[in-house]
Amino acid sequence: MPGSKLDEIDRMILAELQADGRMTNVELAKRVGISAPPCLRRVRTLEEQGYIRGYHADVDSRELGFEVQVFAMVGLHKQAESDLSAFEEKCRHWPLVRECHMLNGEVDFILKCVAPDLRTFQSFLTGELLTADNVANVKTSLVIRGAKDEPGVPFDVLEERLARDA
Repeated sequence: MPGSKLDEIDRMILAELQADGRMTNVELAKRVGISAPPCLRRVRTLEEQGYIRGYHADVDSRELGFEVQVFAMVGLHKQAESDLSAFEEKCRHWPLVRECHMLNGEVDFILKCVAPDLRTFQSFLTGELLTADNVANVKTSLVIRGAKDEPGVPFDVLEERLARDA
């Protein structure tokens, strides 16, 4: 089972860093109950193994003038792996696209986009997204407000599952 290769200390380190990636190694070590040198070694190992992919500031896009947030549901003409990969690569180069997820079902991809204003998003939509190779259709939904935006995973659920399966 994923996550079971990690011991309890590793999972505690991940949970603490997920909640506050800026804390010092000394503070992290104190919170998980080990000394600083082994804590730092564990963090480096978790980074090398890919459990920690990076550290990011949670930036408020609206405070920076990105007033428009849109979810775009994209349907493609063809879904061969090469076509799917080509679309994903195109999304990586569009700055307004902040997230891109391939889906199962009626929609092939959902994109989370931000823009400073509706005109900028509309220009992206009509000038780039709708005209991209293999795009059959796009449905958009403008975000009115967000009620929850939690990063990462719920470690309490992981711990309950590991305890139940032990």
